[in-house]
Amino acid sequence: MSFTKTASTGATGPGPAATSRGSLPELASAHPLGEQLPAVFADDEFAQRFVSGLDTVLAPVFTVLDCLEAYFTPALAPEDFLDWLTDWVGTELDGTEPQAVRRHAVGSAVALHRVRGTRRGLSAAVELAFGVRPEITESGGAAWSARPLGAFPGTPRPALHVALRVRDPASVDQHRLRSVVAAARPAHLPFTAEVTTTPSPEGT
Repeated sequence: MSFTKTASTGATGPGPAATSRGSLPELASAHPLGEQLPAVFADDEFAQRFVSGLDTVLAPVFTVLDCLEAYFTPALAPEDFLDWLTDWVGTELDGTEPQAVRRHAVGSAVALHRVRGTRRGLSAAVELAFGVRPEITESGGAAWSARPLGAFPGTPRPALHVALRVRDPASVDQHRLRSVVAAARPAHLPFTAEVTTTPSPEGT
């Protein structure tokens, strides 16, 4: 389904390999051009050999079109195409996550966009990016009272605080955490975000 070839970075110096779409040797075309030429060229060896070169170029195109649905299926999409999908659906990933995480992010993007700006959506976005469910403290609240003029829930000053507890805080990019929270929070809320150490169990 995927046709790729790898090339080094060349004059730019050492670095990650660049992947681009290409052709595969011995890949047969599903629609050979030689069979579609006028009958007068059916036995023309030169004409058949000439158009067979074009078949080599078109064969990957036909095969991709035959499998086009798979390219837009997160679980089946080629890895290089998956990177495009993560941008198209607006995930909060930076491209360094494992492939399984990126595929899950694309597959769950619609559901996450539906809860964007909510506590649930913010928690899911942070957990997807870092693999840890955050602790969220917010100023809002909801309550009911059987009597009128009851106290309002929450605090008058809007605020949002996100804490990510991990074993090694140095392994988490705090700027990355802030960018994820900024994108997934309610737009009107000022926020703070921090990375802290996971509390050790008592007695250890």
